Amino acid sequence: MKYVPIPVAMLEIGQPLPVDIWSPAGQLLLRKGQPVVSAQHKEKLSAHDASSTESDALAWQRSYERMVHTLLRQGMDVELVARQPMPSEIRESDYVVGKQLSGGWLDLQEVLRGILYQGGLAINPLERLAGIEKKALALLQADPDDSLFALFQALADDTLGYCATHALLSAAVCELTAQKIGLDTLQRESLMHGALTMNIGMARDQDSLARQSSEPTPWQRKLIKEHPQISVDILSGFGMDDPDHLDIVRWHHAPESAEALARNMPSRRLLNLADSFIARTAARKTRTSLSPVRAVKSMVLGAKGDAIGVGSAMAQSVGFYPPGSYVQLLNGEIAVAVQRGERANTPWVVAIINKDGMPINRYVARETTAVAQSIQSPVNFESVRVAVNVEKVRRARERIPR
Repeated sequence: MKYVPIPVAMLEIGQPLPVDIWSPAGQLLLRKGQPVVSAQHKEKLSAHDASSTESDALAWQRSYERMVHTLLRQGMDVELVARQPMPSEIRESDYVVGKQLSGGWLDLQEVLRGILYQGGLAINPLERLAGIEKKALALLQADPDDSLFALFQALADDTLGYCATHALLSAAVCELTAQKIGLDTLQRESLMHGALTMNIGMARDQDSLARQSSEPTPWQRKLIKEHPQISVDILSGFGMDDPDHLDIVRWHHAPESAEALARNMPSRRLLNLADSFIARTAARKTRTSLSPVRAVKSMVLGAKGDAIGVGSAMAQSVGFYPPGSYVQLLNGEIAVAVQRGERANTPWVVAIINKDGMPINRYVARETTAVAQSIQSPVNFESVRVAVNVEKVRRARERIPR
């Protein structure tokens, strides 16, 4: 029988446990339905390396992720969500094998958010992260435009939490750009690992900062500076021993560091640019978001040396107006980009608001190469008040000539 350590620190005193608790050697410590009765009891469980069966652990983790998702959707403050204990109930559906990796990007976002929130207390994290990576690569390979659309749209939805969306979008942008600049398979694997886990050392605080209406406090600035090493420490605690993965995470804010592994310079530089690009396109309470085209331009203009080529490759890979972002057309309509075009500045779009400011119900995908329907300017995410119908977008894309 394989046993998986449980997050003892996240158990609530007095609440019944939804699973049997075992020692790693197979000694039963607590039966399902029994509570942890005191802080001293928790310390004793921790001293005995309290564990559960692998199937119970995964189901309990799924139950936690579902709880976090529900509370965020209900509008609970992210700091309160982050302090919630492990749930005391598990649904039968939580035991369905592979359920946590079914569906699309938002399902992955929910699973990844749970791992990032729990940090060093995450249950069976390496195996589950590997499953997320495999599914993410499959979705990206199947339809890169739909992937970018889903993730850029999610970036504007603060009810989903920011940290996991940022990680997945970073991973997608890095993978598309890495293919373009010719990184090999092993380099791309380590880069994907790094993108998903670079901020695990401050995931909850990253979500808090995204919703905060004031500038970062001195303590938060210290955390921002130190989180790469904190993330490495957490990953090492998981048993992660890939030196390239750890190097990319450790130096993703300082890719040129002389202390870093020289062989990972292209990957670190790429992740650093993707991290910055996505952060700039996400709105904050203290500032509006930059449109992707402006974020790309500021990224390329501010780059030096080889970073200029990486920034240009990134712009070509995702487009100046990536799927999921908004533009105003020359005819006055507001449209959402739905597919990259032949050139970075000519995506296919679907108009969603007419020139009089009224919603458009009939979705038609149009190429922006013609002057009459060309792009006049980008539009910030937060200024668009009309919800995009994802199914209508997909049907409109199906009619684009191949």
